[in-house]
Amino acid sequence: MNGHTLQTPIEYLKGVGAARAEVLKKELGIHFFDDLLRHYPFRHIDRTRFYKIREVNDELPYVQVIARLINKEILGEKHTKRLVANVRDDTGLMELVWFQGIKWIEKTLVPGKAYVLFGKPGSFNGRAQMSHPEMDLYTPEAAKRKGNLTLQPVYSSTEKLKQFQLDSKGLQKLVAALLEQYGNSITENLPLYILNRFKLMSRAEAYRQIHFPDDAIKLAEAQHRLKFEELFFLQLKLLRTKLLRVQKFKGNVFDKIGHYFNEFYEYKLPFELTGAQKRVLKEIRQDTQRGVQMNRLLQGDVGSGKTIVALMSMLIAIDNGFQTCIMAPTEILASQHYQTIKGVIGDDFLEVALLTGSTPQRQRRLIHEKLENGELKILIGTHALIEDKVQYQNLGMVVIDEQHRFGVEQRAKLWRKNTIPPHVLVMTATPIPRTLAMTLYGDLDVSVIDELPAGRKPIETLHFYESQRLRMFGFMKQEIAKGRQIYVVYPLIKESEKLDLKNLEDGIEIMRREFPLPQYHISIVHGKLKAAEKEAEMQRFVKGDTQIMVATTVIEVGVNVPNASVMIIENAERFGLSQLHQLRGRVGRGAEQSYCLLMSKDKLSPDGRVRLNTMVKTNNGFEISETDLKLRGPGNIEGTQQSGIMDLKVADLVTDQELLTQIRNFVEVVFSKDPQLAAPENELLRVAFQSKTNGLSWDKIS
Repeated sequence: MNGHTLQTPIEYLKGVGAARAEVLKKELGIHFFDDLLRHYPFRHIDRTRFYKIREVNDELPYVQVIARLINKEILGEKHTKRLVANVRDDTGLMELVWFQGIKWIEKTLVPGKAYVLFGKPGSFNGRAQMSHPEMDLYTPEAAKRKGNLTLQPVYSSTEKLKQFQLDSKGLQKLVAALLEQYGNSITENLPLYILNRFKLMSRAEAYRQIHFPDDAIKLAEAQHRLKFEELFFLQLKLLRTKLLRVQKFKGNVFDKIGHYFNEFYEYKLPFELTGAQKRVLKEIRQDTQRGVQMNRLLQGDVGSGKTIVALMSMLIAIDNGFQTCIMAPTEILASQHYQTIKGVIGDDFLEVALLTGSTPQRQRRLIHEKLENGELKILIGTHALIEDKVQYQNLGMVVIDEQHRFGVEQRAKLWRKNTIPPHVLVMTATPIPRTLAMTLYGDLDVSVIDELPAGRKPIETLHFYESQRLRMFGFMKQEIAKGRQIYVVYPLIKESEKLDLKNLEDGIEIMRREFPLPQYHISIVHGKLKAAEKEAEMQRFVKGDTQIMVATTVIEVGVNVPNASVMIIENAERFGLSQLHQLRGRVGRGAEQSYCLLMSKDKLSPDGRVRLNTMVKTNNGFEISETDLKLRGPGNIEGTQQSGIMDLKVADLVTDQELLTQIRNFVEVVFSKDPQLAAPENELLRVAFQSKTNGLSWDKIS
């Protein structure tokens, strides 16, 4: 089956036809032969073992028996009608029973014949029984040919598919027909030197063995080969994109460090830079001197000082005569960046402007004007920055915060704001496990800030159950008595907004009873408030007029109150790990010891317990993200949906980390020797790559 045959529409496979093709497309996304081959079994049942009837008991999951049919009989009336048959081997008797398809099955059963029976065992009146078994006439050759005496594949199906006889067994028949008809012509897409180097079986053999393995060893080899192929072409695509960008997108050269950077470093930097911040600045400095467009991902926990690094990179751009901007996903976050940067550089140093959807028209016009004449050097905003009306005189550096909330298309719009694309620094406070970063952001260079600024004490995290609520109130009162402030956060999940709002309202009621006026003051922020009310409530807390802020997760990003030293998360079991970690990062901004209290109900699910224990055990965002990846799988980590990396069918970013790293390093070597894949031994790779990127010619791209 050459690549061309694999693209044959599924309706042309014998046994499919128009109606079945339609349901295969809708239910499983199977449009072509290739899709059916890649609908891999999710497990295999061991059919290599035969049980004697004497060994059968109802605790076994499935059994396979060879027995001779003695008799058959239809019993009962209308609703109680059933077909009962008895079979025997040399150790005993077993009863078979059917409640559906009785007429058709009864016709096929021939007393005196030997059958291979397979099914879930039960017992009735102390005798072994099997309901609706799979039955095949026993002949050693036929059994082997049907794959019945090996590891039998089990495929995921749906109720709709079952109406078309496309349960696991029906899908198995289609795959078997496809392999029988076209199996000998499946072409290879990896060169011989790669197959030998990594000891991989051929592609045709891998397809055969993953569906109908000879044994467990062959199945493992087939899975390994297909995992390798998936990850290999994924990395080939990502590193090719990176290579192309280096060739295609020239970058502005920032060859000097000048007045603004030096002045800031000497007189305005609020604290000594950590070793990690210095290292990242050096990496950015090297990137911007190469004459190639920089695309760097900066990972670092909340509070690790990413904004300062971004600001200092922007000052280098400004020293070299360029304008800069920061794009954030929400108005609150854009406004926080604006306040932070304005606070650090002061009013007399450089003009900074904020542009969001709610910027008044008059102010907006002034910003546009100053951007076009080059007067405004730092612009901070939401996606309002990429509107066509916004024109820069010479945009040299773009900082994008929380990248996963922006599509690739939105990023590209910013690139087009300048003849030579600006350098791009992408920041994220959601630490991403290395393997996921290699796939999600495989075309970016990655920098990590992995140490907190000096003087910051690690946040202490405690887990309290509902039954310990009084202890929590006591702890809050102690902290308030020391002059500290406290956040209390409730989950707000759209599907159950009524329930959540009730939780919040009940919570506020309890807080007011426990912390009454005039001794205590409470700010309340939730999604139902108007923007101005929300802002007013937040400001009361920022100024210290209130000691407690009760809020839904709107404060997840965008509030920086150094005096707030306690974060209480209600119903903590309802939050994801990365969300809990983000919320915890809202405290610990000052020099005081800070605390995060996780409140949960007394009974927890196993996953909920793992999440809360992980939070108590570590403050390290990368450890937390690894656990998150294991619990939720890569498909649920923010940002993976739009990236297309979740097309992986056999490879798993959690369990195949080692293989991915090995492949990544190998692909880098392949490209360093042969960037165009023009060498004869790489021809297969070039052809396979083009077919995977919809016939895009290798030469046309470069």
